[in-house]
Amino acid sequence: MPPVPKTPTHSKVIVVGSGPAGHTAAVYLARANLKPVMFEGMMANGFAPGGQLTTTTDVENYPGFPEGIMGGEMMDKFREQSVRFGTEIHTETIAKIDLTSQPIKLWREGEEDNEEPTDTANSVIIATGASAKRMHLPGEETYWQAGISACAVCDGAVPIFRNKALAVVGGGDSAAEEAIYLTKYASHVSVLVRRDKLRASKVMAQRLLNHPKVTVLFNTVPLECKGDGKLLQSLVLQDTVTKEIRTQEFNGLFYAIGHVPATALFKGQLNLDEDGYIKTIPGSTETNIPGVFAAGDVQDKKYRQAVTSAGTGCMAAIDSERWLEEHFPDQH
Repeated sequence: MPPVPKTPTHSKVIVVGSGPAGHTAAVYLARANLKPVMFEGMMANGFAPGGQLTTTTDVENYPGFPEGIMGGEMMDKFREQSVRFGTEIHTETIAKIDLTSQPIKLWREGEEDNEEPTDTANSVIIATGASAKRMHLPGEETYWQAGISACAVCDGAVPIFRNKALAVVGGGDSAAEEAIYLTKYASHVSVLVRRDKLRASKVMAQRLLNHPKVTVLFNTVPLECKGDGKLLQSLVLQDTVTKEIRTQEFNGLFYAIGHVPATALFKGQLNLDEDGYIKTIPGSTETNIPGVFAAGDVQDKKYRQAVTSAGTGCMAAIDSERWLEEHFPDQH
């Protein structure tokens, strides 16, 4: 027998994504009696519900947690708060969306071939996040968050990195910024650059090359991460020109080779920048489609912090509430 189609459900506002941006938006929307529905995703973009923070250990830079908090525990608390105020959460992934219709149509994973969607909404907040590019080196899974990170600002001050030799992979402005930031804590920072020159802007490149605690290793790539099974201790490096292989002691490896925003679902409908991030109107979370708002790392390539994501989640909820009030006053 074919599966029985689900009864179509209409919501005033749906939140797609469940990181700090999504949950902050949900809390604000729920407290405004808008009865938000959230699709938190199930391994969407490779992450469990809660997003990137679920792969992080200690979070020490989010206000209100003076002793720090584990990333997964923090996202559990965000979720509990959303539920407490009445957010309806589905542990499912949105696989297809039609933002051009009103109401907006959303199809859940496994239902994308259905002619009609199960879910519709007048407004949608997109908080699908972004993921750091990783190299997937041998040993990387063992030492991820045990010496390997993709965020110097998030993890650089952690005790395991203090007064230790650290490595940053990348040759752009982000890599330069991360390396210089890490010099506050490291004994020395080596920047591993695949090519024979930096892609960073002239100013950033000069700052990096002139820094007394930084060595730029050109024509160098990491091949393997080694340690004692608990913490990273060294990297196997290769010279891309001579092909010579050597091992060098490092207690930290930071990737600065870019991020991938989770926006494939919205291509052709929302305006995206050259890197795939959703473009929002400056000073707001508005996209090019009325009633559709974007918050968190999916539209922020500069800061990428939990606290800034939460801030834009708040903005998106207020923007959505005001938009609904203006366009659907009878439902408000």
